[in-house]
Amino acid sequence: MELAYYSDYAVRLVNTEEPARNKDALTSVEVIRDLFGPATQMARRATDSDVTRFRSVRARLRAVFTAADEGDHTGAVDLLNSLLLEFPVSPQISGHDTLDEEGRPRWHMHLADHPSNATAGYAAIAAMGLAFHLTEFGADRLGLCQAPPCRNAYLDTSTNRSRRYCSDRCATRANVAAYRARKRLEADRSDHTGLTAETSQESTTPAER
Repeated sequence: MELAYYSDYAVRLVNTEEPARNKDALTSVEVIRDLFGPATQMARRATDSDVTRFRSVRARLRAVFTAADEGDHTGAVDLLNSLLLEFPVSPQISGHDTLDEEGRPRWHMHLADHPSNATAGYAAIAAMGLAFHLTEFGADRLGLCQAPPCRNAYLDTSTNRSRRYCSDRCATRANVAAYRARKRLEADRSDHTGLTAETSQESTTPAER
C-alpha cells in the first residue's frame, strides 16, 4: 500500500454525510469497518464509541476541504496540520510479499496500525494521505462538488485542474440543469422580443402607417 493510496480515506469519510440533504450514513460500527477497506486489523478494533469520534474527525476533514474550495489554502493547511499533530502516523517500510521481475521485494512506505483506537488510526492515515496529496498537487486540488445540493468532497486529478463535480452522475445532472436553464432563458427572451414587437406595432399611429 503506497502513501498516495491513503488520500482517499479522507474523501470516503467526509462523503458519509450529505449536510444539504440532512443525510448521515455514519451510524454504526459496520460502516466504520467498511471505511477501513483492506486495513482489517484496525477495523476490528472499532467500537460503538468510535461512531461519535469518527463524526468529529469527519467535521474537521470537511473543514479542510471547505477552506481549500473557498480559496483559503493557508487555512486548509493549518486545519490539516492540527490533525497531523493530534493524530501522528508511524511509517514503516513494507514489501507485502510482492516481488519484482528479478525476484526482489517491492519495498514501499506503509503506515502502521495506530496503537490507540480505531478513530485515531483512521484519522492518522486520512490526514497523512490528504497532506501527501496537498503537498504533491496543491491545495486547489481539494474540492467540493458544485452540483447543488451535493457537496461531496473530491480530489482533482485532472491534467488542467478543471474538475468541479464529485462524480460523473453529478456532472451530468449539472449539465442537464444548465441546459434547461439556457432553454428557459432563450424562451423568455423570445417571448419578450415578440411582445415588444407587437406592442411597437400597436402603438404606431394610422398616419405613420
